[in-house]
Amino acid sequence: MDTVKVSPKFQVVIPQEIRKDLKLKPGEKLVIMEKGGTIHLIPVGKIKELRGFIKTVSTKALRDENERFD
Repeated sequence: MDTVKVSPKFQVVIPQEIRKDLKLKPGEKLVIMEKGGTIHLIPVGKIKELRGFIKTVSTKALRDENERFD
C-alpha cells in the first residue's frame, strides 16, 4: 500500500507501480467517486469491466460524468 500527499492544489500523484499495472497514460481520463468515506479512481475504459463494483451508482451517472470530460 502506498501513501500519497495532497498538494496545495488538491492534486495527488498515482504511484508508478499502479500506473504501470493499470497501463495508465498521461491525459487518460479517470472517474472519481466517493463511497462510504473512500475515494475510488476508475479509468474510464475500465468502467464496463467493473459493473457491480458500486451497486448504488447508476450507469447513467457514470455516462453523464464521462461525457462531462469529453
